[in-house]
Amino acid sequence: MWIANFFVSGSMTMVLPFISLYVHSLGDFSTSYVQNWSGWIFGITFVTAFIFSPIWGRFGDKHGRKAILVLFALGMSLSVFLMGYATNVWQLFILRFIMGVFTGFVSMSQALIAVQTPQEIAGRILGTLQTGSITGALLGPMVGGIFADSFGFALTFKWTALALLLSAIIVAFGIKEMQLKVSNKEKTSYSSKEVILHIIRHPVLLIVMLMSAVVQIAHFSIQPILPLYVAELNGLKHIALFAGMTFSAAGLGNLFMSRRWGKLGDRIGYMKILIILLFISGLVYLPGAFVTNVWQLIILRFLLGISLGGIVPLRIAYIRQEAPVAMQGEVLGYNTSLRFFGNMAGPALGGMLSGFFGFEAVFFVTSGILILGGVLTLMVWYKYEYTDSKSHSWSS
Repeated sequence: MWIANFFVSGSMTMVLPFISLYVHSLGDFSTSYVQNWSGWIFGITFVTAFIFSPIWGRFGDKHGRKAILVLFALGMSLSVFLMGYATNVWQLFILRFIMGVFTGFVSMSQALIAVQTPQEIAGRILGTLQTGSITGALLGPMVGGIFADSFGFALTFKWTALALLLSAIIVAFGIKEMQLKVSNKEKTSYSSKEVILHIIRHPVLLIVMLMSAVVQIAHFSIQPILPLYVAELNGLKHIALFAGMTFSAAGLGNLFMSRRWGKLGDRIGYMKILIILLFISGLVYLPGAFVTNVWQLIILRFLLGISLGGIVPLRIAYIRQEAPVAMQGEVLGYNTSLRFFGNMAGPALGGMLSGFFGFEAVFFVTSGILILGGVLTLMVWYKYEYTDSKSHSWSS
């Protein structure tokens, strides 16, 4: 599954460096037209993924997740392949819309692994799985840029489609889905209403899922304007190189620590580490407003990646711990929707703040959001989980 996640994450990011260039190649358009359509074409995938993630999660709970993973990879492969034949922006927009329907591969693979992994090692295993996604996301843009320069846009789409097809083959023939064992006392299916009520009645689970959106907002708030900030710090010389290094620094930090944070969460508790990481992320984000050269920013991005690296596996491991087996896919689907909401809200927030108040405002506000998220998570956990466990230990 690590290899499949590597191919899918890499393939999904391969085309990102040249989306706007591909739009420009489809006609004689003005700069503003290209910018507007590039934004819509980039964002529509997140919108459809936001809508469909809970639906696929529920379907996976009822019918199994392996078949859905194969369907996701095939659906993305076909849509990306056809993008190489697009002749106008509307066709590209529709194909990106369709791609969004099948974009839940990584989340569904996390659900598949989570429900089949013993609770005591869930954090470590999910952390390892996360490194596959991160490695693919790091290498994807670089490989995509090289392919586009060497072979052209259309052929790059076809190579990307081939990588996604390979992922489908790996899952189909290399992954075995075990039948989930549900005790006689536990229900084998839940309605969507029951799933939502379960989330609402477990405040710690709810706050953990809400933090999915918060973390993605923090992660994406600076990304659309990061090259501009790098240019302000370092000038236009080698701007693409330094912007790429700044982007990748967070991913490298994430890659190094994701498995280690998950392993630590297995040992001392997922919520404790999750809360600590939210505070550390907020504190590391803040100095970005005061950097005077690009190397300082790269170091801070690396530290941010280290702190954010454990949040995804810890979050999934906690959901796996708190949600009954028969509803875990749908709960993770809602969690994925919140992540995609953060993917949409983050760039909008960052662009608005930088436009009205300057780059520094993005760092101030995002740092505040992360620290506030840490405070709220700590309060909810202390009230509903930590205090209850203490009272149970005293009574026993």
